[in-house]
Amino acid sequence: MATVELDLEHLLSMTGGDVDLADEVIGIFRQQAEIWSRLLDPRASSNQWADAAHTLKGAALSIGAVQLAETCARAETAGRESQPSPAGAALILNEVKDDLAQTIDACSRASYALSRPGLRASKASNS
Repeated sequence: MATVELDLEHLLSMTGGDVDLADEVIGIFRQQAEIWSRLLDPRASSNQWADAAHTLKGAALSIGAVQLAETCARAETAGRESQPSPAGAALILNEVKDDLAQTIDACSRASYALSRPGLRASKASNS
């Protein structure tokens, strides 16, 4: 399994090249991930977890977590169109939760990368 990484160029473009803001956005994503994870309950209505997958998809795209966004899109579509059984939903949502866990790890690596003095200096000089 390949290591999940955030697209830092995308994240920095979304934050106007502001490294501190990019790191703050990553922190907000990590805090909210716990809430979204709880809403991805296969025993809940498919609309509930499809809504959570939709929200998580948008947040993932904003930080450059493309793999997670794609997984969430598949879950959202399944929840809205096929409304799987609880067992089928569990399979779909476990994939989302696995990708979310890998994305949280990627957030830690991205925050570390953003903390490098060279990156901050080069971004500051471009402002």
